[in-house]
Amino acid sequence: MPELPEVETTVRGLERVLKGRRIARIEARRADLRRALPLDLGQRLTGATVTALSRRAKYGRIDTDRGDSLIFHLGMSGRWRIDPGDDHKHDHFLLTTDDGHVLALNDPRRFGSLDLVATDEIDSWPAFAALGPEPFDIEAATLHRRLAGRKAAIKLLLLDQRIIAGLGNIYVCEALFRARINPKRSGGSVSRARLERLVRTIRDVLVEAIAAGGSSLRDFASPDGELGYFSKRFDVYDREGQECREGCGGTVKRIVQGGRSTFYCPRCQH
Repeated sequence: MPELPEVETTVRGLERVLKGRRIARIEARRADLRRALPLDLGQRLTGATVTALSRRAKYGRIDTDRGDSLIFHLGMSGRWRIDPGDDHKHDHFLLTTDDGHVLALNDPRRFGSLDLVATDEIDSWPAFAALGPEPFDIEAATLHRRLAGRKAAIKLLLLDQRIIAGLGNIYVCEALFRARINPKRSGGSVSRARLERLVRTIRDVLVEAIAAGGSSLRDFASPDGELGYFSKRFDVYDREGQECREGCGGTVKRIVQGGRSTFYCPRCQH
């Protein structure tokens, strides 16, 4: 599933061709993705000018001068294609700008979504209202309060979008490794000092991943078709049975938490 760095990479790629452009044509080739598309989607977007693009957690946001925001989620396999040059059967939504660029939302598994929300009501939109603070905004003191008394594993709590928004499995594994925190440790037992280090490592990992264009796992690619290469730098993720890169003599282990694979070094993370 595309995580925060992949969505940020996508938004930046779309911004280069969308910001300031008028939407000349909308083509919805399906009436639904994960859920039904807004019935008036084409009417409200056609002729509108894109004023800004941004990201919230794992959602992308496209604002228009009509006071509407198109919110997209890439689900498990979604990605935008800019001027694809071919007609793919999984291009379910097409947007054409006034200068001729074509943007196609490609989603083979159709777990993504498109919503149209009034811009001035976006903070109260249920999906956004339920989100916690962004990883780049949260402070260790805030995270400490949110984890206080929690017995669930720190790995699972970091994936809870109500506690901190935008983190996914890959980057939580990598951040916990860098912070030297065992993913099985209960969230409430992690000291304030360790959370200070964790907040820093979360930000570092995300910044590095965004700079690398994300991680190209399965179907993800940026809108221009380029593949992210942060996966080449994974310390623990998807490295089960391999030697720890820190030279501690340990071996990366894989366990399952909450139905998701967790990768960590038992020697480094204790």
